[in-house]
Amino acid sequence: MNRVVHFEIHSADPERAATFYRDVFGWTTNEWVVPGVEVANENRYWLVATGPDGTPGINGGILFRRGAPPAVGQPVNAYVCTIGVASLDASLARALAAGATNVLPKMAIRGVGWLAYCKDLDGNIFGMMQDDRNAA
Repeated sequence: MNRVVHFEIHSADPERAATFYRDVFGWTTNEWVVPGVEVANENRYWLVATGPDGTPGINGGILFRRGAPPAVGQPVNAYVCTIGVASLDASLARALAAGATNVLPKMAIRGVGWLAYCKDLDGNIFGMMQDDRNAA
């Protein structure tokens, strides 16, 4: 089986990150306080639902980043999640309006669809893919 079943987004400001992903993709978040953890902010975790149960995709979480954000220009050193979207142009516009930075402009993946990569407000890279077998 060995499939990815959960993702985590590290953020200096998880509430701001939750708002960003809600505004761009319509995800819902619910803060959960982890029982028994007494260290400030170490017990706070935002559960993320990316869509209804029983539909394709995975859910995840947002948590406080432990350390400095990624440096500008550094190589990617984490998994990058790509979100399936109905319209790449509309999703890219929403991401940019919410403060994202486009780091790889819209490009065709021949026979698959349209792809772009952005950085969120914390410098995390994410992809967006629109299915389109006619992309060229």
